[in-house]
Order: sequence, then C-alpha cells, then structure tokens
Amino acid sequence: LLPAGERRDYRGSSGEPQHHDANEAEKSPSSLYHLKKHQQRPTGNKSHCFSDCGKGCKSSSELTIHQRIHTGEKPYNCDQCGKSFTHSSCLIVHLRAHKGEKPYHCPDCGKSFVSSTDLKSHQKIHTVEKPYNCTQCGKSFVTSSHLTIHQRTHTGEKSYSCSQCGKSFIQSSSLISHQRTHTGEKPHSCDQCHKRYSDKIYLIKHQKIHT
Repeated sequence: LLPAGERRDYRGSSGEPQHHDANEAEKSPSSLYHLKKHQQRPTGNKSHCFSDCGKGCKSSSELTIHQRIHTGEKPYNCDQCGKSFTHSSCLIVHLRAHKGEKPYHCPDCGKSFVSSTDLKSHQKIHTVEKPYNCTQCGKSFVTSSHLTIHQRTHTGEKSYSCSQCGKSFIQSSSLISHQRTHTGEKPHSCDQCHKRYSDKIYLIKHQKIHT
C-alpha cells in the first residue's frame, strides 16, 4: 500500500489524470482491488493472460491450448485409430501417417516426412554429430528417441501391438503399416500406372519395373 497521505496519478481511458489516494483506497475495497490489478498488470509481448503455472500466453486461445497440458484434455480424436491430441495441428500431422502423406522433403537425400519437426530431426544425420551411443553395439544416433528404438532390437521389446491379431512391433510406424493388411487401405500410389500399395517399400520395389 502507499504511505499515508501519498497520492499517485494514473491516466484513464480518456487520457485525463486520475488520482488514487492510499487512504481512500483503504476505505473502498473496490478501489483497492482495481489499484492492485493495475499495479500487477504484466508487460511485454505475452501479456494477454497467464496460466496457473505462470506461463504467459499471447491470446486466450493459446492459454486454452496450454492449459490442456495440466488438465490432460485431448479433444481431437483420430477416427481411424482412436488416438487423441491436445491440438488440431497434432491430429493433422498424425493423419498423414494413415494416409501416407509426407510433404516435407530432405534437400540432401530426398527422404520425406509427415512434419517439419521430423524433417529437422532427420537432417541432423547429414551432420557429423551423433551424440547418442548404444552401450551394447556402439552404434551412434542423432536423437535419443532413435537410440531407444534401436535398443529394442537388443532387448526384444515390442511395445506396439495390433488390436486385431495381437502381432507386436518395435515402432508405431510398423504397426500402422501392418494394420493396413486388416483394413485394406493402400495409400501409396504409383504415379505412372496408378497401382496402389499398403506400404511405401512395396511401391518403391514396384516402381523399378518402370525404369
């Protein structure tokens, strides 16, 4: 609170000075509340609203998305496998895995990816740095997630199981490809004869007959 008798000037929306007397504020709970809110008003770019954890968000929609981290809410559901996501953009990227869409291409080797994040992660393989090493065989990897997947070849762990036949796989991408044998989905099409395949590997093999 302000020292007794001290006055501080603020400007209202009209631009005219508005005086707040500490003694008056003490007498009026409403005045004290608005004075404190003014003094606590955040500054900077992320000043629209704040989450309970203190993170600043630029808009109310950004705050809503962030709060799902705390609540666990995942309102966006895949109609093909039932997986849920906190944001619509995450669902869009996930759906590309079902459709076989990979719009992001590596300029160095031509490999394609479903998201720009995956592409950026891949591009590290074209650099020398591979800081994640397998303690069993010594093979090195660019990311810890790639090392984790590789280590399953040593442990025999297969975390991804088909709900229809029970077959298990090391990677989620392998499970998605396998599930197409049950659904009949063939998202990979030959651009020359339009023959379709469930897995890109089969498409690549097929395309060799045209060369």
